[in-house]
Amino acid sequence: MNVIPAEVVTPAVLIDADVLDRNIERMASSMLSRGLRLRPHVKTHKTLEIARKQLAAGAEGITVATIGEAEVFAADGVRDIFIAYPLWVDAPRAERLRALAASGRIAVGVDSAESATAMGHQMGADAGRIEVLVEIDSGHHRSGVLPGEAADVARAAAGAGLTVAGVFTFPGHSYKPGMPTGAASNENDALGRAATALTEAGFEVTTISGGSTPTALIAGETVATELRPGVYVFGDAQQLELERCTWEDIALTVAATVVSRHEATGGNVRRVVVDAGSKILGSDRPDWAAGYARLPEYPEAKVTALSEHHATVVWPDSAELPALGTRLRVIPNHVCLAMNLVDEVTVVRNGTVVDTWSVAARGRNN
Repeated sequence: MNVIPAEVVTPAVLIDADVLDRNIERMASSMLSRGLRLRPHVKTHKTLEIARKQLAAGAEGITVATIGEAEVFAADGVRDIFIAYPLWVDAPRAERLRALAASGRIAVGVDSAESATAMGHQMGADAGRIEVLVEIDSGHHRSGVLPGEAADVARAAAGAGLTVAGVFTFPGHSYKPGMPTGAASNENDALGRAATALTEAGFEVTTISGGSTPTALIAGETVATELRPGVYVFGDAQQLELERCTWEDIALTVAATVVSRHEATGGNVRRVVVDAGSKILGSDRPDWAAGYARLPEYPEAKVTALSEHHATVVWPDSAELPALGTRLRVIPNHVCLAMNLVDEVTVVRNGTVVDTWSVAARGRNN
């Protein structure tokens, strides 16, 4: 989709429906062929219509980041939800978890005996309705315990009345050049050792959950029973630079208009400014990234600066500097941020607007 429909007012998030559908089907087919369950992380898109597509393509259930996200998707009929982060459950959160458990399977991450005990205490007689997975640190060094510590956390959870289902990890260190394959190996090793530790401690391990978009499609044996990629539905500039997707796999772009242009004069570089800044693209820029975003029609262009409502694009010498009013597509570095910055997205097929979707779980951060 190289054409921005005339009725689109910039800046606007565009979803290419054909590419989206292809990305969803590719991941679903890969998981099926490997005998793995797919539990996509919907914090990437926060959109009911996309979750429905993922479930229709064969996803076992969904992954969310917060109770609030879980509530949005449960209200739409999703009956199998994993909140893939350790929670500190107080009385109000316990009440919300009870309501979620009444509508389907709810699993929650834990990574300490203290948080598991607190959750069980707050849930009271309903503790057994909540499944927990012990989070394992497989090299990202954010949350999670070492594999050898998993059984201690599981014992505390079981002692608090919670149902221990298994282990999970997030190989976030895969989000660096040259790291996906090594991170996938780290993930497999850590999950295997943690699952073994739980089994030896007398627990029935039914779920071994891993996966990120950079690692999900890496071939090879895995101990995992399910994977939780999220960004794969859209792709983004980070995935391009990590070589985990191609330009043709990019389903989400931001439509923008050239509002300022400057030829190379007085020592200045050739550049244009477009009307899409950090408030729609997001501001993520890893230290290894080529810029703050990419332009699919001009791969050599560099987005060198963002302000809140504008982006500065250094233009390649090999291309004609676009005229004022030219409309360009921009690929965010981190697509999850872009989706959480807008209320709705424009769905396009073959250059024609076919729908508008609400970002239903936007802002549901607790």
